[in-house]
Amino acid sequence: MTDADETAPGADAPAALGAPRSVRATLASIVLGFELIVVFLAALMIWGLTPEGGGPFALPRWAALVAGGVLILLMIATIGLLRFRWAYALGWVVHGLILAAGFINPAMFFIGALFGGIWTYCMIVGTRIDQEKAAAAADRKEQE
Repeated sequence: MTDADETAPGADAPAALGAPRSVRATLASIVLGFELIVVFLAALMIWGLTPEGGGPFALPRWAALVAGGVLILLMIATIGLLRFRWAYALGWVVHGLILAAGFINPAMFFIGALFGGIWTYCMIVGTRIDQEKAAAAADRKEQE
């Protein structure tokens, strides 16, 4: 790389990074990221506690690992898609699936309710902060 490349005009400009990410999207990705770890550990726990003959609903022992893996992949995809409005609905579906996993292991009802509450709070507060930031930016633009 030459010195001319390193000192290109506007290389350090914040606009080059793109539009700032919304607070709602940031909070959603944080919640889903932490939840991803908990779901991984929960899938291992359910797999380890399932007897050799099969678990609830006559599911084979490996079904917990497959379902946990699919849920983890869905959560990773949701994190990547948070730039679209419909991805937040997908986040609600993910939380519903985690809550439904309580029928396999009742501890998942607690985990699903806990993270569902956190998700709800982050969606409400994140939306409010984004609206306040947009109103403040509109006021600044008006004053110019």
